[in-house]
Amino acid sequence: MGNELTAQLPPQEQQQSYWLPLFAIIIGAFVAILNNSLLNIAIPQLMNVFGSTQDRIQWVLTGYMLASGIIIPISGYAGDRLGYKKFFLLSLAVFTGGAFLCAIAWSDMTLIIARVIQGLGGGVIMPISMALIYKIVPRNQIGMALGLWGISAMVAPAIGPTLSGYLIEWFNWRFLFIINIPIALFALFMVSILLKETEIDKTKTFDFMGFFLIATSCATMLYALSNGNKVGWTSFEIVFLLYIAISALILLIWVEKGKENPIIELSLFKNFPFTLSLAISSFLTVGLMGGMFLIPIYFQNIQHISAVDTGILLMPQAIAMALMMPIAGKLFDKFGAIPVGVVGLILSAVPSYELYRLTADTSHSWINFVLIVRGLGLGLCMMPINTAGMNAVLPKQVGNASSLSNLIRQVAGSISIAILTMIMQKRAALHGSYMAESITLDNPAIFQVSGSSPISLSTLGSLIQLESTTRGIADTFWIAALPLFLCIPLVFFFKKPKQTE
Repeated sequence: MGNELTAQLPPQEQQQSYWLPLFAIIIGAFVAILNNSLLNIAIPQLMNVFGSTQDRIQWVLTGYMLASGIIIPISGYAGDRLGYKKFFLLSLAVFTGGAFLCAIAWSDMTLIIARVIQGLGGGVIMPISMALIYKIVPRNQIGMALGLWGISAMVAPAIGPTLSGYLIEWFNWRFLFIINIPIALFALFMVSILLKETEIDKTKTFDFMGFFLIATSCATMLYALSNGNKVGWTSFEIVFLLYIAISALILLIWVEKGKENPIIELSLFKNFPFTLSLAISSFLTVGLMGGMFLIPIYFQNIQHISAVDTGILLMPQAIAMALMMPIAGKLFDKFGAIPVGVVGLILSAVPSYELYRLTADTSHSWINFVLIVRGLGLGLCMMPINTAGMNAVLPKQVGNASSLSNLIRQVAGSISIAILTMIMQKRAALHGSYMAESITLDNPAIFQVSGSSPISLSTLGSLIQLESTTRGIADTFWIAALPLFLCIPLVFFFKKPKQTE
C-alpha cells in the first residue's frame, strides 16, 4: 500500500514549491468564473444597448454554456497530448481573445459569436486547472491545495453581480469584458513562468466519433434543460432535443466500450470512490443551486431589491464558503472525507430546510444567518467529497477524471435549475389557485387594507401572486434540502485511506 501511494505522488522536484504555481492556476480559474457571474444581471442592459429581444440576447449566456459543454470532454486528451501547461495557456489565450472580441462587439450577433469563442477557451479552464493541481501537488497535501483552488469558485460569483452593477453604472457594458483581460493576461504570464510542463503522451490518438457523440449529447441536453421551462417540456422541440441527447449518450457508451483511447473513459465508473463522489457531488449541486438560484428570485421578485443589493446580501454566504474551503482541505488531509463531509452536509442540509420558513417580509438578518451557516457547511463538504473521488483514480487518469467530473457537475447544475424552476412554478400556481378559490368579495378580510371600502381586484390579485410565489419558493427550498440529507449516509461509503508505514 505504501508503494502504491508513493507512486501516485508527483516527482520530487515538483514537490519542493508548488504555492506560486498554485496561485497562478487559481488566478486562471478565478477569471473564468468571474466572467459569467458578471453577465448574469447585465442581460437587460445588453437588450437596451443592441435593441435586441430577450430570447436573442439570452444566447450571450447560452452560447457560452453550450461551447463550454462541447469542449470540456476533450480536456483530458488535449492535456495528455499537448501537455497540461501548454493547453492551459492555450485555453486562457482563447478566453482572453474572446473577451477582447466581446468588448469591441458592435451588434448582438457579433457579441454572441465572441461569447462562443470565449466559451471554447473558458470551458476547459476549470478541468485543466484541477488536473494541473494533481500534477504538481503531492496527494497527501491535495486537500489543502484544492481548498484554496475552490475559493475562486466561491469568491467570483460573490463579487460578480455587485461588481457588474457598478461597472454598468459608472462605465458601460464593455467593461464587463475589459476587466477580464488584464486578469487573464496576468494569469497567462504567471503560468508561463512558474509552471513546468507535464509529461506528454504523443501516442494518444483523437477519438473523433466519441467526441462527436459526447458533444452532440451535451449540447442538445444543456440547451433543452435551459429552455424546457420556457418552451414547455412536452413541446416537440424539447422532446426531440432530449431524444437526440439520450440516443447520442447510449450510442457513445456502445462506441466507447473497450476503445483504447476513448474521449470519455467509461472505466472510471468502475472506480467506486470516484463514482460515489460524482453521485454525491450531483446531489450537492441541487442544494447549492437551490440557494444560488432561488434566493436572488426571492430578494428581487418578492422583496423588490435591486440585483446589485442582492449581490451584496449574498456576499456573506459566499465568503463563508470561500473561507471554509481551505480549512476543509486541511481537515480532509488529516481526517479524511467521512467526518468532514458528514459535519458539512448537516450544516448545509438543516439551514436549507429552515429556508422553508421564508415569508414575504422575512428579515434580512435571519436570512443572512441561515445562509452563512449553510455556506460554512457547503464549503466544508464540497471539496473533501470531490477530492476523495479524484484521489482514487490513477495519476494517468487524472485529466480524463477531471474533465468527466466537471462535465457531470455542469449537466447536474442545468438539471437542478430546470427541476427547481418547474417545482417553483407549479407550487406557486397551486398556492395561487387555492388562495383565489378561498377568497370571495364578501369576505371581511378584504376590507383590511382600506378599512371602509374594498381593495381593487388588481391589488388583490397582486397580493395573491406575491404570497403564492413566496410559498412556491419556500416549498422548493424544502425539496432542494432533501438531496443534502440523502448525501449524509452516502458519505459513510467512503473508506478512510490506510496510513503508509
